[in-house]
Amino acid sequence: MKNLIKSTLTVLGVLVAFTSCNNSGNSGKKSGALASNVAEKVYVAPGEYDSHYAFLSGGYSGNVTVYGLPSGRMFKEIPVFSQFPTSGYGYSEETKPMLNTSHGFIPWGDAHHPDISQSKGELDGRWLFINENNTPRIARLSLTTFETEEIIEVPNSAGNHSSSFVTENTEYVVAGTRFSVPIPQRDMPIKDYKGNFKGALSFISVDPEEGHMDIKFQILMPGFNYDLSHPGRGKSHGWFFFTTYNTEEASTLLEVNASQNDKDFIAAINWKKIEEYVNNGGGTMMPANYAHNVYDEETHTATSTMKKEVRVVNPAEVPGAVYFIPTPKSPHGCDVDPSGEYIVGNGKLSANLTVHSFTKMLDAIENEKFAGEAYGIPILNFEDVLAGVVEQPGLGPLHTEFDGKGNAYTTFFISSEVVKWKLGTWEVVDRKPTYYSVGHLTIPGGNSGKPQGKYMFAMNKITKDRYLPTGPEMEHSAQLYDISGDKMELLLDFPTHGEPHYAAAMEAGIIKAQSQKIYKLADNKHPYAAKSDDDTKVVREGKEVHIYMTTIRSHFSPDNIEGVKVGDKVYFHVTNLEQDFDVPHGFAVIGQNNSELLVMPGQTKTSVWEPKQVGVWPFYCTDFCSALHQEMQGYIRVSAADSDTPIKWSLGEDIE
Repeated sequence: MKNLIKSTLTVLGVLVAFTSCNNSGNSGKKSGALASNVAEKVYVAPGEYDSHYAFLSGGYSGNVTVYGLPSGRMFKEIPVFSQFPTSGYGYSEETKPMLNTSHGFIPWGDAHHPDISQSKGELDGRWLFINENNTPRIARLSLTTFETEEIIEVPNSAGNHSSSFVTENTEYVVAGTRFSVPIPQRDMPIKDYKGNFKGALSFISVDPEEGHMDIKFQILMPGFNYDLSHPGRGKSHGWFFFTTYNTEEASTLLEVNASQNDKDFIAAINWKKIEEYVNNGGGTMMPANYAHNVYDEETHTATSTMKKEVRVVNPAEVPGAVYFIPTPKSPHGCDVDPSGEYIVGNGKLSANLTVHSFTKMLDAIENEKFAGEAYGIPILNFEDVLAGVVEQPGLGPLHTEFDGKGNAYTTFFISSEVVKWKLGTWEVVDRKPTYYSVGHLTIPGGNSGKPQGKYMFAMNKITKDRYLPTGPEMEHSAQLYDISGDKMELLLDFPTHGEPHYAAAMEAGIIKAQSQKIYKLADNKHPYAAKSDDDTKVVREGKEVHIYMTTIRSHFSPDNIEGVKVGDKVYFHVTNLEQDFDVPHGFAVIGQNNSELLVMPGQTKTSVWEPKQVGVWPFYCTDFCSALHQEMQGYIRVSAADSDTPIKWSLGEDIE
C-alpha cells in the first residue's frame, strides 16, 4: 500500500508540475518544482500535522490567515481589524468595542506586518502582533486562543507601515509612520510641509506576563516617510532601525519628487538610551486622543478606553540616541541578520544591495565620523558604516530574511525572483523565479536570532495564469521553496486571502501544545451568562428585553418566547454549555441586521435584534453540530407595540 501511495504521489507531482510548466511557458526539463518527488515533500497524510504554522497578514481584509506548512492549507481566518460575520466579531455586543477608535467605530482595516513574540531573541509562540495601516493601530493576538485580545490606536501617526516588529525580549512593539503629518494635527497649507510636518516613531511597551500594551514614548522625527523597520538583536540589542524615503520632503508627485536624492536614510534609534531618559522623567506629555481596546477572557467582553495624552521625545533632547545612515536609493525593507551585525537596506531604485555594519556604526559614532546633520540629527559617513555591497543582484529589491546558516534571501519585485546571497562575501549563490512580482518573503524565524530554516515562501502580488481564472482579480499567490540544500527548490503554489504583505512563521510544536480547546464554563464571568438550563430566563427592562439563553446539542433554552413587541431592543445572550473541543453553536434570527453569532464551548456572546414587524419568527443554530442539528430551533413571538402580551418563555412544553 505504501508503495502504491508513493507511486501515485510521484505521478501526481509530475503531472501537476508539467501543467504548471506549460502554463508558465517554461521548458520541459524536470528539475526544481518539476522533480518527481515534489508532491511527497508537501504531502501531509490524513490525520498528520504540518510541521510549521504560518500567519499571513490579510491586507485590506483587515484580518490574519493561518496556514500550515508545507501543505499550504488554510486553517483559519482570525478577525482583527474588520467585522467578521462568520463568528460575529465586531458585530456581537462583546466585540464591538474592539473596533472603536478616536475616529469612531471603524469596521475595516489594512493589516500588513505580523510578528511573533520573542524571548532571548527566539520565537516563543505566545502572541502575534500586527499593524493596521489606514487608521493607525497595533493588535495583539493570543496564540493560545487564536483570537484578538487587544488593539491600541497610535496617535500622531498616519500610515502605520513600519510595524509591528518586536524587540528580542518583546519589551516593545514599534509603530512607525509612513506619512509625516502636522503634530499636533492642525489646519495648515500642504505646501508648507517641509520643516513643519513630523514623523512619529512609537515604542509600545508589552507587559511580560499578560502582554498588555501601553505607549511608552513617541520620538518626533523629521518629516520623512518611515517605511519599514526591524530591531537590533544580539550585539545590536537596544537599537531599532527604520528605512526612510522622501528625504526631499515632497508632498506631490512623489514618484518623481521623492526620488531625487541618491541616498535616503536608515534611522538608527538607541531605544535603551531613550528609555532611560524617559524613566528619569524626560519627554513631554502631549494631549492626544486614542482608543485602547482590551478583550477580557473571563467576562468574554471587550472594553474600550479613550486615552488623552502621550509622552513625546524630541531626539535633540537625547544626544547620542538617534543617527542617520545614508542608504541608496529609496530603501524599502530594513532587515537585521540573526547576529545583529548586518543591517540590510533594500533600495527600490538601487542597482545594488547595501549592507551596513553595526560594529562600524558604533566606531563611526564614537569617532564622530559625521557627514553633516539633518534637523540636528547626525548623519554618519556612508563609507565608514558600509559592510559590503551585493553587486547588481536583481531589479527592485524589497525584503530580506535569513536562514541562520550565513545566507540571506532577498525578493526582487521587478525581475520577479528570490536571490540567495552570502553574508560577509556578498556573492550571489542562487536565484529562483517567482510568479509574479514578489513582495515579502518569510522564513520561519527568519527575522529572529534563531531562524528555523527548511522552508521559505514568497508572497506574490500578481497571480495571472497560476490558477483557474476567477474574473478580473485572483487571490494572490504564495510559493513555497525548500531551502534546506545549497539550491532553492520550488515545491508548491497556494492561493492566499486578501493581499498578504508579510507573514510570521514558526515550528508548530510550541503553539500546538498550548492551544486552548474550550473555555471552562466554571470560569465564565460574563454578567449575562446562563451556566445551566435552570439559569435561563427572559427579563424586560423598559423597552429592552434580555434573553438569558443556553445552547447544547441539540436545543436552545428557552426555545419559545413571547411578549416581545415591535420597537423593543432584544438582547440574545447566548451561552454554549458544551465542554467538548470543537463544538461551537451558532445563533441567527430572521431580520438580524448585524450578523449571526458563533459561540465557542463555554463562551457567552450577545446579539441585538430589533424587530420591525409583528409575527412569529424562527431562530436556529447556524453551525452543524449533531445529527439533530436541523431540529435545533425556536420561535419568538412579536406583538404590536401597544399590545399587552406578557413576557413568557418555555423549553419542552407549550406556553400557557
